[in-house]
Amino acid sequence: MTTARGVGALRLSGRVVRPGDADYDVARTPWNHFITRRPAAVAYARTTQDVIDAVDWARRHRMEFRVRSGEHSLVAWSSVDDGLIIDVSGLKAVTVTAPRRDAVPTALLGAGLTQGEVVAALGRSGLTVPLGNKGSMALVGATLGGGFGLLSRTFGLVSDQLLGAEIVVAGDDGLAQSICVDTRHHADLLWALRGGGNGGIGIVTSLLMRTQPMTTAVRVTARWSGLTHLPAVLAAWQRTAPAADHRLTSQLEIRRDGIDLLAVMVDGSEAAAVELLAPVLGHGEPEVTAVEEAWTGIFDSVQVPTHAEPANWHSTSQFMDRPMPALAVEVVTAFMQAAPTADCCVFTQALGGAVLTGEPLGGSAFAHRESWFYAQIDAVWGVRGDRPAAEDPQTEECLSWADRFSRSLRPWADGAYVNVPNPDLREWERAYWRDNADRLRAVKTVYDPEDVFHHQQSSPPMR
Repeated sequence: MTTARGVGALRLSGRVVRPGDADYDVARTPWNHFITRRPAAVAYARTTQDVIDAVDWARRHRMEFRVRSGEHSLVAWSSVDDGLIIDVSGLKAVTVTAPRRDAVPTALLGAGLTQGEVVAALGRSGLTVPLGNKGSMALVGATLGGGFGLLSRTFGLVSDQLLGAEIVVAGDDGLAQSICVDTRHHADLLWALRGGGNGGIGIVTSLLMRTQPMTTAVRVTARWSGLTHLPAVLAAWQRTAPAADHRLTSQLEIRRDGIDLLAVMVDGSEAAAVELLAPVLGHGEPEVTAVEEAWTGIFDSVQVPTHAEPANWHSTSQFMDRPMPALAVEVVTAFMQAAPTADCCVFTQALGGAVLTGEPLGGSAFAHRESWFYAQIDAVWGVRGDRPAAEDPQTEECLSWADRFSRSLRPWADGAYVNVPNPDLREWERAYWRDNADRLRAVKTVYDPEDVFHHQQSSPPMR
């Protein structure tokens, strides 16, 4: 598409923010301040019809557009210079079905809900959906890329809970339309929405999710000061955590000043959780706590208010199909000792359990079920509201550190995570979707042959 300026004719039931408006800078600035763009307008949809109208308007005016919900696109692919952002963050309806006998309730959830809002809303009914850890991130973003967090080994991926969706697609007559997908209607599109990535086929406006009855869980935390024990801790964790009892999911966060372990056990005791983690906790003398508490409280306890988070993030993702050898652990240790800021970190998530065995009826585009664990390198720096990343003296050092670190681990990695894109990957389709890449292109060709919905690394149609 070419770019058209001037959006005065765009009318929605929600507000439209344009350059010159008092709230324009707030509307255009994402959670990650590292990359910001200057769109021609931000259209806040209040209804599915608003989304349809915004898509049709952009196509008529040959204007590039992107879809946005939680503003957590790490590489700003939910925004576009001189184009239109269609923001669905206002679609926050929550409807929980009354279950049939012996059936688990389902929840119809608006695409604008954050993960924190979902945990809170469902928690009032004693239910949950296994989600990622970040409460301010949109449910829809986590779901469409796969999604994993502290309940994944017990209940599966976020996308495994997706039973259906309403999605705005391009339409055969050149006009956008909404369709409902499930295992009986447009099942190929449902398959693609389960891990195929965000904003590449259409705009999801609501999701029908399977829920799980859950009120409490056991939370275990451990803290090692410094990195003296990192080689032993990481070696033990990566060997045992992905193979542990499926009721236990654990994660490591490694910074230059120490190591933090966080684990959640569903339907178990504090003693049982600590015993399962003994191979890791036995190294050094970590500060360990184990407590059973409300799941909503556990989720809230890992949240950091956005205003207190660093401004700039540059992240890369890798899936590991087997435990890393000692040489790779040495690489991690060396890079973390040389981290340019105290906030830079490596995050690891144990997979296995229901991630491996829990593929839903109809399958999914997520291609890394057999991976042993997930690893994410985060270069993190800057203060919100201080200065743009381009003017920050730490920017160049942080970018260089993260990119060198990521390249150094690639010999042991097998694939990347579409929700944490690696823009420099040449074979990115295979990295994200492996053998599912061809099928994903085929689905894209059916529903969006003209590539109306796209971004820099969305699956293209077949030509």
